[in-house]
Amino acid sequence: MQQTAHSPLFRIGKFWIDTARNIYDFLSLFGRTLQETFTPPYRWRDIFNQINFMANESLVIIVFCVSFAAVVTIVEASFHMKLVIHDDSMVPGFASLLILRELGSVVTALLLTSRVGAGLAAEIGSMQVTEQIDALKMLGLEPVRFLVVPRFVASIFSSFALSIIANLVCIFCAMLVCTVQLGFTAGAFYTAMRTFVHFQDLIMAMVKGACFGAVIPLFSCYYGFRCRAGAEGVGLATTNSVVATSVTIIVIDFILTFLFSSLFS
Repeated sequence: MQQTAHSPLFRIGKFWIDTARNIYDFLSLFGRTLQETFTPPYRWRDIFNQINFMANESLVIIVFCVSFAAVVTIVEASFHMKLVIHDDSMVPGFASLLILRELGSVVTALLLTSRVGAGLAAEIGSMQVTEQIDALKMLGLEPVRFLVVPRFVASIFSSFALSIIANLVCIFCAMLVCTVQLGFTAGAFYTAMRTFVHFQDLIMAMVKGACFGAVIPLFSCYYGFRCRAGAEGVGLATTNSVVATSVTIIVIDFILTFLFSSLFS
């Protein structure tokens, strides 16, 4: 029996069974969260506290990072266009399109994952280890409604708002670099941007921001609820939540980009 239990076929089967069970548990958490989100009464105080933690306290680091990302994008695009086609006149348009469709929302979501997602997973994991979640159940409080829903709503709003701010900051920094270093005027930058960028690109950025924001607390709370005892368990839950959220954000970004490109092509 021991040889059978450690055979490759057994391990493969166990892996897929565990994977299917994890996916089912995660989807169940997602479904319960959606149901409780639209069921009053609402915990407005907790929601606003979480918005302050996610949006207000993350604003400076996100603006700082996306500013440099925009500068690097403009400089590299100009360098390679001059190298290949000896003309960088399309840099403002291409850079603005890249910023709105990909850079602003994705960088914001990944930064929120590393800061907010890790913090939420560690917080929920610590509550699980110290049996605070069991205490909530004994008091008749549903952990999903009490813990997940405020963070879910706050994360969607925070990521949505931060994505808009990040995109505006990116475009401003791109225009600044183009005018200071590349010789464009602000009017020329705006004209080139309007040629490439359309209103649906802004809609895409906002939709992506909201979707990315929904993913972060779901994975953080999911791994937090499954946290094993001890400091190692909390650390593992935090690491798994960040990795899973980052991978999911990249996958969702691909899916949404493909759908929007198909709809508006």
